[in-house]
Amino acid sequence: MKRAFGVLVALALLGGVAFALLRPSDKTEKAETITGLIGSEKQDFFQDKDVKAELAAQGLIVNTLPVGSWQMVDKLDGQDFAFPASKAPADKIREKKGIAELSPAPFYSPLVVVAHEATAKALEAGGMAVLDPATHVWNFKMDVYLDALRKGRTWEDLSGGKSQGELRGTIMMATTDPNDSSSGAMYLALLSSLENKGPVSSDEEVAKVKDLLHTAIVKQGEKQQSTDLLFKGFTSGVGRPLSLVYESEAAELVLQNKAPDDTVVLYPDTTIFSDHTLVGFSKGGRKLAGLLQSNTKLREAATRHGFRIQGDVTAFGAQLKSRADSFHLSPDLNRSGIGHAAVPVYDVLKKLTEVATKN
Repeated sequence: MKRAFGVLVALALLGGVAFALLRPSDKTEKAETITGLIGSEKQDFFQDKDVKAELAAQGLIVNTLPVGSWQMVDKLDGQDFAFPASKAPADKIREKKGIAELSPAPFYSPLVVVAHEATAKALEAGGMAVLDPATHVWNFKMDVYLDALRKGRTWEDLSGGKSQGELRGTIMMATTDPNDSSSGAMYLALLSSLENKGPVSSDEEVAKVKDLLHTAIVKQGEKQQSTDLLFKGFTSGVGRPLSLVYESEAAELVLQNKAPDDTVVLYPDTTIFSDHTLVGFSKGGRKLAGLLQSNTKLREAATRHGFRIQGDVTAFGAQLKSRADSFHLSPDLNRSGIGHAAVPVYDVLKKLTEVATKN
């Protein structure tokens, strides 16, 4: 009898083990599925298996749709959050959704210029770029570039450009379309601030800078809708000599050992920071925002994908380690002497976009 009872107990225990193995964990069972709009530059981060696992462990399954930052404003229905690449579209999204509280920006990225090494050497010979021997960081001289834009200078005008057969036509950065993408709009903010010697804040100042902005945008011709496409054009060898992208995109390839060997990252001596700002509409969206700010594993993952995280100026450099010198990425922007311009308010930025893109 005792033996039979023991067998029954053993079977019950085995059944309990089998049930435990088959039954989903409490956290997985209770995980909330949320959906949101993100800039394309953050797609790899959200698709990272470690990021997905940590979010699930914290009770979230996150589905994302890559959309141009400015296009998000018209695509908010049915979403739990929007995560544009800068504060200006985030502010407009908050206004449209009637959200009063400020939205967090868990990570950020400066805008940089990517080029091939031969192009960087041509810029150096022409006085438009300089390689700092102490930091091994390339600085792109924005005052010289603006002068070239105003005068319509060509690559052949540069002493170093004459020796590079593939460098032809007007010296001009390739950017995204500022009507669709935050990086294109940030480019206008940067140029206008330099031309105006301070952030543009009035119609008179918009009129003062409009000719330069029009030259910088319209004369590019066809533009991509996202920096992801722009950067893929550069890495595939079909892009233009100079492309303006997020530093995170170049850094991510460096960290994954996927960047072309002759890639050079040039930092505008005055650049502009893109504060990736998450606007949560639902409880789950707001929870995601909090996790990206505070969760150690998610913050570390962000640096692996090339982002600089708020509140820790050393984390980005720690990821780069010995790989920084070979691609001229800057572990410390302050030490590299990189300044940054302020972004004008939303209404002014839209006016700058209008005058820049009007044919």
